[in-house]
Amino acid sequence: MDWSHLWLYVSPPILGGIIGYFTNDIAIKMLFRPYRSIYVFGRRVPFTPGLIPRNQERLAKNISNTIMGSLLTPEELQKLAKRLLETERVQSAILWLLQLAIEQVQGDTNQKSIKVVASILRDLLGESLPRLLKVLARQENFLEAQINQIFDQVLLEFQLTEEQAKRLADWLLEAGLPPDVLRQAVVDFLTDKTIQTIDDNLREKTSGTYWVVANLFGVRNTLTRLRTFCLDEKEATNERLRELIQDLQMRDRLKKLFQDLSFQNLPVGTVRQLRKTTRESVRNYLQTSGGNLLQELTESADWENISVLLLNRLQSSPVVNTSLEVVSQELALILEKYLERDLEAIVAQIIPILSIDQVIVDRVKSTSPADLEAAIEGIVKNELQAIVTLGGILGFVVGTFQVGLLLLNKF
Repeated sequence: MDWSHLWLYVSPPILGGIIGYFTNDIAIKMLFRPYRSIYVFGRRVPFTPGLIPRNQERLAKNISNTIMGSLLTPEELQKLAKRLLETERVQSAILWLLQLAIEQVQGDTNQKSIKVVASILRDLLGESLPRLLKVLARQENFLEAQINQIFDQVLLEFQLTEEQAKRLADWLLEAGLPPDVLRQAVVDFLTDKTIQTIDDNLREKTSGTYWVVANLFGVRNTLTRLRTFCLDEKEATNERLRELIQDLQMRDRLKKLFQDLSFQNLPVGTVRQLRKTTRESVRNYLQTSGGNLLQELTESADWENISVLLLNRLQSSPVVNTSLEVVSQELALILEKYLERDLEAIVAQIIPILSIDQVIVDRVKSTSPADLEAAIEGIVKNELQAIVTLGGILGFVVGTFQVGLLLLNKF
């Protein structure tokens, strides 16, 4: 064999492998590069930019259609929503929000919460509740059970203790009806007309000894002298009345009277009628004046201070902290029942609102060709390198096959 012609048999496989390797590598690079169009003498150079940058908008739409048509279908979104909105996850989220709200109220330095709560209380008790009260008070059975219960358990069984009866009797004799007030009451009562009426009735309607006394002596002069004495001798009259009250033991009599005063001593029919009258009186008062009373109380109340006290109580109340978990669980169960019924409709409404397909298109279009190349190579780097290597192997095989043909022709 002529060894000087050895290169004719060695070069085809080597050159074929090199050409196949770099040809595939250049072809893959041309998918992404150049990133921008290249112009020579005002004309765009063919194959610039690369295939993917040149068709990036169409690629974005195809990717979006593929994802929305095969991956993110309404059924898959419903399954995803069900997994995300499991009761435990929803409960944890609601609990976190409630705890965050409590912390926000506790750390509120601008008193926003106080003003909000004050406005709510003012509107509720000053506007909403009076209107609601007027409407409810028109019903015949409004507060019937509550008023009957208060009447039976409080008023019906109410009875003054010995100490209370004693204090009430002392107040009545010392402040309510002192001797001077009694003296003035006697003077006001014993007018000329009253004295004449009493004298005439005694003369006409009495009999026996009383008739003799009434007709022979009469009471006119006696009552007139009594009135004159009360007017002229005020101090003496007051002293006589004070002695009379003491001699008659009026203090003890009044104490016993007040102590024995109770609805239970009244007839059953009277008690029932009194309870009915009380209920109707309360209902009529609420219907006519209850709203105005609440509005007046609302105007005079300092709602900001009340809100401060309420919020401080809520912040320090252990019931609030322990009930957050229960409240979050109940809200999660309510939300779960709602989602079971309307999840399909909700997802159908959410998909157009979210515009996931347009988000995918915009995201792909806004990605630079370099980043897009890096992303694709990061996913299929090994596969692309295998294609380049396969091109070199195929080139080497074709070169070897060509050498074989040369050897066959020679021999």
